[in-house]
Order: sequence, then structure tokens, then C-alpha cells
Amino acid sequence: MENKNEENADYKARFARSGQRGCRAPPTSHSHRKGVGFNQHFYWNSLPVETIFLSNIDQALVFPVETIFFFEVPSNVKNPSSTLNAAERVKEAVQVLLGPYYFMAGRLNFNQETKRVELLCNNAGVLFVSATSELTLKELGDLSQPNPTFHHLIHRPGLYKGLLETAIFTIQVTRFGCGGFSLGFTTNHAILDGKSASDMFHNLASICRGEGLKVEAINNDRSCIRARTPPQISYPHNEYVKLAKTSSLPSSFTTQDRIHPSPLIFSHIYVHKLFSFTPDMLMSLKEKAMTKCSTFEAIVAHIWRARTKAIFEKDEDDEFSTVLFAVDIRSKLSPPLPNDFAGNAVVTAFATAKVKDLVEMPLPFAVGKIKEARERVTNDYIRSVIDWLEVNKGIPARCDGSFYVSAWWKLRFRELDFGFGKTVHGGPIVSGNDEFVLLLSNESSGGNGDGINVWMGLEKEIMQKFVSCVFEI
Repeated sequence: MENKNEENADYKARFARSGQRGCRAPPTSHSHRKGVGFNQHFYWNSLPVETIFLSNIDQALVFPVETIFFFEVPSNVKNPSSTLNAAERVKEAVQVLLGPYYFMAGRLNFNQETKRVELLCNNAGVLFVSATSELTLKELGDLSQPNPTFHHLIHRPGLYKGLLETAIFTIQVTRFGCGGFSLGFTTNHAILDGKSASDMFHNLASICRGEGLKVEAINNDRSCIRARTPPQISYPHNEYVKLAKTSSLPSSFTTQDRIHPSPLIFSHIYVHKLFSFTPDMLMSLKEKAMTKCSTFEAIVAHIWRARTKAIFEKDEDDEFSTVLFAVDIRSKLSPPLPNDFAGNAVVTAFATAKVKDLVEMPLPFAVGKIKEARERVTNDYIRSVIDWLEVNKGIPARCDGSFYVSAWWKLRFRELDFGFGKTVHGGPIVSGNDEFVLLLSNESSGGNGDGINVWMGLEKEIMQKFVSCVFEI
């Protein structure tokens, strides 16, 4: 893309939208912004009002998550008009979904007395937008390549509005000139983690297919992971850092004292690239690990080593390099969390090593560190994390060259079918930061799509170094 501004302007101009959102106000409003037209109609979910406690894990994740799915015209139909009712079908399904997921029509609120964010189930509503575009899916290019312009395909409720003014769930259906369509969601990580969001999308898809809800109720009681009284911190939690050390740190992560992501995370100083690892390449990495390990452990260890080589200078051999990643705690807690638990059931794990050791030692050294990090997360450790967060109100320690790996490829997005066939591609809308390294599915890699795309951002010179060593397998 030679001229991004011109391309973005053209991209916007070729869209038309009409929106519907859940709210208590009955009138209809019309507004226009940057060449995009909106029609907003108001209706609401009538379930009871309540306030839901959010855990200390939730408190660190009060930021929006934007996800996009693309669908082609079903191959057995070949008629572009077969998707004309896609938006209406999804809209009707959302209203059914809000039965068990009624809390998604609520709003987040910062309680001044408790100094905590809470979920207010006030039936303020869900935002729904239908849109059309003259573009075809083919004109969008490689859909598996994260593209910042895809933000036109989701409805952003306002990143820096007050919590009570911001919808925690928005849906946009965009139908393209070829008959294909996209389905864009905004959720808030404080309410749903990756598995919970994936479960909700699959429930919505099931309704759209005419198969109804897969569940009758959702377990939204987070008191089972409340801090103990008094707190019992049994481990040093170097994977988290106190607020005093993060006040100026650009981060998506949040605290009770900083409930919005930093605007600096959207800086343009980073170069972003996608690195594709085929199933054969991943198998080669696992073989070089020389121990039984998962694909996740092998690829994270490899990226960690390559990124360390790129970021640290030769005179920094005695510095420490750290990688952070989420560990699902549903089965690790005692008693285990129920399968239908809707909150954040993840804690941050970390692996750290001296730069010299990480660079000079072979891959098995790094893999061993990743395995140790995962094995460290036991029931006692998780309870200690929750209590540490109660006392220190910190966030994952994403500083001093460390980074956070997010394994999107593990989510069951490829199986989503809203009645028009499975997704062509599904994944996140990316932002311009170097905080996260995303592991995305690679449907075009062969081997039943079991490859992994690694998406990351680095400063230009560091990225050049990374490119020179990332495929040294």
C-alpha cells in the first residue's frame, strides 16, 4: 500500500451503514461521520438489573477486544443474493443470545467506594450495525494478513468514553459486492476471556443455523476466584508489576487506578510483519526441542530467542529477557471452574533467562524454561496471584524488553458457521503496538490449516534484525 491515507479514504467512502442498538430510549436518530451514514433504532433487553462482581484478574483487562470473521457465498449456492438476509438473521439471533448472555447488554462502572470496576447489568443495550460495501472480498487482499483498515468492519463504541457510556458488546455485519460478508465484534476483555468469547460466538452461530442455544444458562459468578481474607501471598510474582512502575508505561492492561488503555499503544513508530510457520516448520521446531513439548511451547521458545537476539545489544549479555503468556486456570483450580464459566480464567505465566544463556544455548534450553513457567501455575500459585493483585493492584510486567504472547490460533474460530458455511478467516483487529505477539491461525499453510502466523511489531531497526534470524530453524 503506497498511500495509506488515500486508500483509507476510498475504503470509507465505499461503505454505507445502518445501525440498531439496545437502549431504553424510544426515538430514532440519524447521524453522519466521515462519509458513513448511520440509522439507529432503539430497543432493549428487559431482564432484571443487578451488579456483578469482577475478579482481580478481570480488573487488569478492562480493554476492548475487536474480532473479525469473513464468509464467502456458500459454494453450493453460488448466488450472491443468498446472503441478503445475513444481517437480519444475525440481529434476530443476538436477541435470543441475550437470554443467557443478558449481562452483555450492561455497562462497566467504576465504583468509587470500593475502587473497583464492576459489571452493571442495567439493560443499556447492545449496539448492532448493518453495512454494505461496493468492495469484494477479493479486493480486500489476503484476509489472513492483519490489516488496520479492517477497523471499518467493526463498530467502535468510543475508546475513551466513560465506562458507563460505552457498550461492552457491538456487532457489525458488512455485506460486500460479491455477496460475501464480514461479521465484526467488539467485546470487553474484563467480561470475557478468549474461551468465553469463543463459546459465545459459537452459541450465536448455532442460533443463526436454526439449532438454538447450546446452553441454557451461563455461570457468571466470579466470587469463586475472589481474594482471600486476609490475603496470603506465597510466591514472588515477578510476572506482575505494581502501578507505581507502570504509570507511564504504554499498555493495554488496566488497574483500578488506570481503567483505560494508554493512548500511546496506538503509536506509529513500529513496523509490523506477519511470519508464517508451516506445519513442517513447526514439526521441525518440536524435533529440535529434544523433549516432548507442545506446538505452543516450541514456537514461543523460538520467537523468544529470535526476539532477544534482535532487541538486546552484545554488551547486554547479563540482562534478563522475559516472555509472558496466559495460562488457562479452569482445570488447575481446586475445585475446577465449571465449563460454562464466563469470566477471565487465565493468569499470566512468565519465563525469564539471561540474554547470554538464551542466545547461546540451543532451543531445548528455552523450551525447558517455557515448560517450567506453565508447570509453575498450580492452584496454590493461582490463589497467591489473586491475593497479590488484591494488595498491589498491578498489571502483567510488560516492560524492559519483555513481551506478551497471545495464542489466538487456539480458539475454535475456524469452525464458526452462521448458516452460510464456515469462516474464510477469523482473527483480531490489530493495533499499532509492540506489547503483544499474536499467534494466529494459518489456513493456507496446508496440513489442514495447522500452521501458525506470528504477528508482531518492532521498531524498524530491531525488526530488520529479527527478520534476519527468525527463520533460522
